[in-house]
Amino acid sequence: MAGTFNGFGQKAIPFLKALDFHQSREWFQENRDLYERELYEPFGDLVETLSERFAAAGLGLRGDRKKSLFRINRDVRFSKDKRPYNSHLSAILSPDGTKMEQGVLFVYIGLDRCFAGVAWWQPGPELLQAMRKAIATKPAEFRSLVGTLKKAGLELDTEGCMKRAPRGFEHVTEADLAQAIRNRHFAVRHTIDPAGIHTPALVEELVDFSLRAKPLLGWGRAIQGMVSEV
Repeated sequence: MAGTFNGFGQKAIPFLKALDFHQSREWFQENRDLYERELYEPFGDLVETLSERFAAAGLGLRGDRKKSLFRINRDVRFSKDKRPYNSHLSAILSPDGTKMEQGVLFVYIGLDRCFAGVAWWQPGPELLQAMRKAIATKPAEFRSLVGTLKKAGLELDTEGCMKRAPRGFEHVTEADLAQAIRNRHFAVRHTIDPAGIHTPALVEELVDFSLRAKPLLGWGRAIQGMVSEV
């Protein structure tokens, strides 16, 4: 049944491995049916199944197979690496169903790893400034968020954080708050066992993760709402 996720095909990861080896448009075209059957169509089913579950759970995240999936073709225009294809496929579910929104679920199925993230990823300057200000001026609220996430087995990602305090926040010296303010994004991650992508149980796994990460979405949305009202 179209739209119901039954698992990625057993050849999904082997396909990515072969594609990464060949990196050839001719090879890809010859194996497009395999790509669509084992990887692309199941990913579309996953997005649409999650979208239905998220609507029922009130998570405020949605997507569909046309808008949510990223292309497997690489954008090589500004890259020294001219390989034409990614060795992964990924998708975003967002408040409006597009890839342009903040406060999203990102799902990545790749040769190197499989994971999901709930994230405010590199928000624009105005929103990022407001998030940093919220940490500095409402530390108890932010620490409560961090504590709630920790109880749910989640920690804020520190990848790519600034080495020094951003301008205007040098006065924040408490270690946990100073660390958070240096973040360029606010995200939590969940590692997906590659062996588990072939069954419908992946849906439950991602719904569970997204519900545990819901406080992060709520925190960001409250700040985003105040920014938009200004």
